Amino acid sequence: MLAAVLAAGTLLTTAACSDGDDSASSGSGVTASPVAERAVTTTPTTTATTSATASPTEPLTQAGAQTALITEGDLEDDWTQVKTAASWRDRLLIDTVDAAQFVTAKTQSDACQQFLDGLYDDDLLGKPSGASALTGFQEGDSRLLYQVAAYQRAALDSKLDWLESLPTECDQFNAVGSDGSTRTVQVIVNSLPKVGDARYGLTMTMQGVSGGAPITLTLDVAVVRVGDDAITVTNGGLDGADHDSTKDAVSHGTTRLKDVREGRTPAPEPSEFD
Repeated sequence: MLAAVLAAGTLLTTAACSDGDDSASSGSGVTASPVAERAVTTTPTTTATTSATASPTEPLTQAGAQTALITEGDLEDDWTQVKTAASWRDRLLIDTVDAAQFVTAKTQSDACQQFLDGLYDDDLLGKPSGASALTGFQEGDSRLLYQVAAYQRAALDSKLDWLESLPTECDQFNAVGSDGSTRTVQVIVNSLPKVGDARYGLTMTMQGVSGGAPITLTLDVAVVRVGDDAITVTNGGLDGADHDSTKDAVSHGTTRLKDVREGRTPAPEPSEFD
């Protein structure tokens, strides 16, 4: 009986020592892997990032959209803010796409026509579902149009997918102008700062003749989604497109929109650390 008692005590002692070693030792084969430990420690950071970009409970108001617009201070160089941006229309964009050049004529020509029409009408993302505001800036023969608006999320994501398809569907095509002249249009990807919840940028170049003289129209197009709201920038002209100004508008504009969505007043001038 004494031998049995001693054996039982030995087994209990061994089990207790084994439990302590498994939880404290980093070299044991049953310890959680370093990958698992990193996943646990990074979970709070991931959660914080997700909640910071979540849509607010209140929709964007008209006053908020107006406040979120960029100013001259958000752009470098000599841009001058104007009050006539809502009436801007570039007649060079009133073109009819030649469908005969495409492999899938109907699909591709419709996409390219929609793109040209959207540029002319300043509604590439479709009609806003809520508040919207716009402003414009001029520098020589170049114009920068900046818009902030609220949309339905599904429709907004669909438009972003469509924009992303354009450098493939409409990489190069011909369009006939209102004067009967044929112009060549190219659409390529244009990188943007990694801001907002989603973003996409491209550059369109149109070459041809207008009024008997050769012309080259270059436009940057940039869209950034922040929650259910979006920023749209079109920038350029016959003097080309200043890509740095497009990036400034996108970067500083996203900061302003986030401030408005989170109930803060945007700084009058952008921070040097943006």
